[in-house]
Amino acid sequence: MQNDATINAGNAGLSAIAPAHAQATQTAATGERLHGLDALRAGALLLGVFLHASISFLPGAKFFWMVSDNQKTAMLGPVFFVIHIFRMPLFFMLAGYFAHLVLQKKGWAGFIKDRLKRITLPLLLGWPVIFAAIVAAIVLAAWVRNGGSLPQKSPPPPTFTADSFPLAHLWFLYMLTLLYAVYLGLWAVCRQLGILPQLKRCADWLMPAMSGWFGPMLLALPVAQALFYTPYWVSWFGVPTPDQSLYPGRAAWVSFGMAFSFGWMLQQSTATLPRWQQRWRWHLGFALLMTAICLYLGGLVPRLVPAVHDESKLIFAWLYAAAAWHFCFGLTGLALSCMREANTRVRYLADASYWIYLVHLPLVMALQALVSRNEWHWAIKLAAVLLGTLAVALLSYRYLVRFTWIGKLLNGPRPAQAQGV
Repeated sequence: MQNDATINAGNAGLSAIAPAHAQATQTAATGERLHGLDALRAGALLLGVFLHASISFLPGAKFFWMVSDNQKTAMLGPVFFVIHIFRMPLFFMLAGYFAHLVLQKKGWAGFIKDRLKRITLPLLLGWPVIFAAIVAAIVLAAWVRNGGSLPQKSPPPPTFTADSFPLAHLWFLYMLTLLYAVYLGLWAVCRQLGILPQLKRCADWLMPAMSGWFGPMLLALPVAQALFYTPYWVSWFGVPTPDQSLYPGRAAWVSFGMAFSFGWMLQQSTATLPRWQQRWRWHLGFALLMTAICLYLGGLVPRLVPAVHDESKLIFAWLYAAAAWHFCFGLTGLALSCMREANTRVRYLADASYWIYLVHLPLVMALQALVSRNEWHWAIKLAAVLLGTLAVALLSYRYLVRFTWIGKLLNGPRPAQAQGV
């Protein structure tokens, strides 16, 4: 199944967020650092770790995840559903925002070099290592599930073709690379045609409506249409992600491409973020209401049955997409309202979050496998998986990444005064 709940393990993008240059998080107008966006970036990525850690405890996990725990709970279903609605749209919206900042700072040549270094190169270098670790975790899970021995029959390996390529949770880096390529191509064509100023004026004209009170309802329409025409759409898991293919589907292009484009334009709209700070409660209230309706229609636990192609499918798709956009608006406003001053711990987590997300999946799967046959309460198991994953990821970041060439590749060089942090 191509969605963020399978081996994608690939919600948060996040990061398009994460690889943004650490010194680029500022408003274009004032140069003031938006500390709330640092906190939002770290939060979105860490929610991805929680999301994937919780999958093995969901009812029916054996049908869509590599590890199925013997302790299941329906309580995690709504939690998973809520996080899954907004995490990736928020991820790509922030990615577009930060990408535009990098472009303003470095110019097009510098932008290309920076994105190749921070996004494409980690994908090319990291995927073989991460994939090998995931395979090892899958083998461990099979060993535990089979009572301490490997089963005689194993599932067929991926064919590594364009139609069957296991990008796993690193699909977000691949999707970002494609989006950057599309933007560069469109920019070159528009510059050649001499219509860049007209496009800028058009974006300035559209932004107040798209970011306004009822903007989420309007932005949801194209996404809902793309989901409606997705064959065999398993609606409970939202937008199908390209975690098992090099061909992103129409829904992925529309949903994540729109979020990226909106974030790109958001960076130029100096009036939007203050307005979101004022009405974040309104947006989050509507987001929760629409999410509750989706859960009522789709069920509190995962359902793997494709949605019936009728008007109810379209209604669910529109509510799902509108809830995602309301969450994006509301959470951004909330983060900016609550995080006005610099916080060294949040800054550290924001720096570490990219690395944590890159390496977390095989750690999560291995720990899920190790606790899967214990009779502990599911909450204790989930806490053990989360704390174990974060401990290993943070320790490796501190001693193997932060001040090494890997940290420089992912987050840029550390300032001299930060060497002791």
